[in-house]
Amino acid sequence: MSTSGNTPRPLTLANVYTKLRHISKRSRADKGVRFRSLAHLLTPDILRKAYWDLNRKAAAGIDGVTWTQYQEGLSTRLDDLHGRLRNADYKAQPVRRTYIPKGDGKMRPLGVTALEDKIVQKAVVMILEHIYEADFHPFSYGFRPGKSPQQALDAVRVMVTRGHVNWILEADIKGYFDNVVKPLLMEILNQRIGDGRLLDVIGKWLHCGVIDQGELLLTDPDRGTPQGAVISPLLGNIYLHHVLDEWVLRVVAPRLDGAVHLVRYADDFVMGFEYRADAERVLRVLHKRMDRYGLTLHPDKTRIVRFGNGMEHEPRRSPEDSRSFDFLGFTHTWARNHRSGYGLHLRTMAKRLRRSIRAVHDWCQTHRHLPVRQQWKQLQVKLVGHYGYYGRRTNYKSLQRFLQAVERCWRYWLNRRSQRTTMPWEKFHHLVQRYPLPSPRIRTVPDPQLLLPL
Repeated sequence: MSTSGNTPRPLTLANVYTKLRHISKRSRADKGVRFRSLAHLLTPDILRKAYWDLNRKAAAGIDGVTWTQYQEGLSTRLDDLHGRLRNADYKAQPVRRTYIPKGDGKMRPLGVTALEDKIVQKAVVMILEHIYEADFHPFSYGFRPGKSPQQALDAVRVMVTRGHVNWILEADIKGYFDNVVKPLLMEILNQRIGDGRLLDVIGKWLHCGVIDQGELLLTDPDRGTPQGAVISPLLGNIYLHHVLDEWVLRVVAPRLDGAVHLVRYADDFVMGFEYRADAERVLRVLHKRMDRYGLTLHPDKTRIVRFGNGMEHEPRRSPEDSRSFDFLGFTHTWARNHRSGYGLHLRTMAKRLRRSIRAVHDWCQTHRHLPVRQQWKQLQVKLVGHYGYYGRRTNYKSLQRFLQAVERCWRYWLNRRSQRTTMPWEKFHHLVQRYPLPSPRIRTVPDPQLLLPL
């Protein structure tokens, strides 16, 4: 981006996409190439595309500007933003910290980014994806175009049933986004990005500070990426691609005696092994590998589990030998099916189910005075959304439990919204005949020629 008086006319969006396709092709052809000219692609047109791709209902950041408000005079605003980027006058605003409840009763901190920062981050993600999608491996599913949690779960199914897997390493990284080492992340980015202007913009987001309850808190200069920021999932993927994926593929797998497989969704991952000795060996060095990059495995949530064919005939080694593991909201067990014998079964994790029920209970309490038809429509949406994620074919009983809990919550708060009228179960049954809640739905389980994860 030139700052002289004779600045070139910005590229059109079509030109930008043409250049991005060329970048993607070059990235796939040469895994060692560094891209030295990227910042000029942050044109007004790509900023506009980024703006329209943002979540329109997202909360406002520290500037208080919403998506709708920014639309007023959009072209002028984007031209001004582009000028600041071009002239190196762009400054990242502090992130507004908010908290959401976790399943264990604690609160998870999230960062709400200012709208202009979201726009620039989204545009940068659009550029960097064309570089790093060529690097990422097929067993990485988190926050990538065309990838989903359901595909990650399908990959685990393939890994367990077809991958000669007898042992599972279930791992949990403590506070992943809070502990990413910023200098190491910038070093990793520098391996592929040689554009100092773009790296400078990313560095501003990593050191922009946090506003918590009106007080400006300076972030750790060496640790952490802003949780909730548009750019964070991609930066997190890039970091773990280097720390974990490449290491397992290039260093670990060739040194093991048996098969090894990896399925990762963002910072959640499981590994499958043919031999217990391999699993134990990897766990020992995995702690050291993570520590080298500032990360720590949760001691209570990282373990080796016996899992796979034949384990139903083996005695349990100890009371803690659960023969199950958790991944992406599901507890995976090896159980008997009356039709096909023993196999992989998924059920909603108990704490996830409790959290979903609590969310519906709180919603019914808050909105109990809405017209019944309005409540019914919203509960339909909640149930269909729950079925859409948890509707695996071995999880029907958990879906039924959720539906029954929703009915109980709805009836309970309808019964309490007036002292003069009540909602006994008989009356409620007549109500749900008029306003029926959707029954559990099982998603179609595809059986494509899935490649083993690793």
